[in-house]
Amino acid sequence: MIPAPPIALGALLPALIVFGAGALVLLLDLLPPRTKDHLGGVALAGIVLALLASVWLWAGGTDVRAFRDMVLLDRYALFFHFVICYAAALAVLLSIDYLRRNGVESGEYYALLLFSTTGMLLLASAGDLLVVFLGIELMSLSLYVLAGLFKMRLASGEASMKYFLLGAFATGFLLYGIALIYGATGSTNFDRIAAAAGARPRDTLLTIGLGLLLVGFGFKISSVPFHMWAPDVYEGAPTSVTALIATGSKAAAFAALIRVLTVALRAAQPDWSVLLWAVAAVTMTAGNVIAIAQSNLKRMLAYSSIAHVGYMLVGLVAGGAAGAGAVLFYLLAYTFTTAGAFGAILLVERSDGEAVEVGDYAGLARRNPVLAATLGLFLLSLVGIPPLAGFVGKFYLFGSAVRAGYVWLTVLGVLNSAIAAYYYLRVIVYMYMHEPEGVEVRLVPSFAGGIALAIAVVGIVLLGVMPAPFADLAQVAVAPLVR
Repeated sequence: MIPAPPIALGALLPALIVFGAGALVLLLDLLPPRTKDHLGGVALAGIVLALLASVWLWAGGTDVRAFRDMVLLDRYALFFHFVICYAAALAVLLSIDYLRRNGVESGEYYALLLFSTTGMLLLASAGDLLVVFLGIELMSLSLYVLAGLFKMRLASGEASMKYFLLGAFATGFLLYGIALIYGATGSTNFDRIAAAAGARPRDTLLTIGLGLLLVGFGFKISSVPFHMWAPDVYEGAPTSVTALIATGSKAAAFAALIRVLTVALRAAQPDWSVLLWAVAAVTMTAGNVIAIAQSNLKRMLAYSSIAHVGYMLVGLVAGGAAGAGAVLFYLLAYTFTTAGAFGAILLVERSDGEAVEVGDYAGLARRNPVLAATLGLFLLSLVGIPPLAGFVGKFYLFGSAVRAGYVWLTVLGVLNSAIAAYYYLRVIVYMYMHEPEGVEVRLVPSFAGGIALAIAVVGIVLLGVMPAPFADLAQVAVAPLVR
């Protein structure tokens, strides 16, 4: 009789803390008082505790493998824990006053947000394709419900339904790819897949499985041509949920994708690097060109996020420690920048709903110069203007691509960044150079939202002015994967 392996729950410590906080929120939701303001504080405390646990585990420096190497808690996973916890914490801070304002003070909102964050943390620690699947489903199912939380808004229900239907379709591709890879290699464990793939690098079954796997991941990161859901979901979902979808879920999906490609399918790199070259080029070009035509800020940022996925894929194509490390740094910078941009939008309201049209921000600098300057900083960071985080992130990404010999892909990325400047700067022009027009817009006071914006501003400035320590942490995180 084979003895059961020891269960090392320490490998799941941050995820268990967040999951426990979600269960506690559900329990407290049943108890008085009727107002649920305190549940946001409980959710935030759980995320902060998980972040502190991740810092403590990083300082310990010991990699933990559990459940027959299905779960890995190494510095790569911990780096993504930092990014995901920051994204989730900012989403909670943005939600506290936003939910009260919209009459949706429900404990299940925070519970679902925490369960989704648990799935993201599990994805970052996955060492097996089955854990990847479980993490994606735990994350996605929660986000499907959160997207449709505002039941009285037709756009919210439509966003939830589209997200669910297309997500379920993409999950089928992912599962079929996992099945084919298992058939080709006899395992779903990353290390065993790598060993089997190294012996037969041109196996047809493995190549088809890889292609189907990339379709599933392509949906989660919203790369072209699997991006169709993003604009409608970003527009229809509650803005605080949109911020989490755009940052945390994207970081978690990239965490799993990078580990799958650089560890499990390293032998197939000639196949997937060519494919990702084409996907990166089309994704950043389509995202930026279509964003130009958008008058709705949330849809514009949706296409903008698609373009940024293209930039991050450039780092994956470049490969090696430089390319993967650049992607990790860029994800950290992107999280602060994008969460901050959605947070600024969330604090502006029209008399008939959210202020999401570009024209709504005309003259904002005159009415509220601090918020206009804050939103302007986030947009300039997305453009890639120094000395903000977006510039340094693109510098690292494109620099790694040039060193790897992908000069034309880098040229395409730089040209796309120039195209993107048009639609980002258009919003700044409206804020500073146009007179207010149409329906009156007002600033909604929010103490928690203000804290979230302050954290995001400090993040993008710090990453832009002092990038070296964070870039070094990213390099340390990816070093075991690309050795």
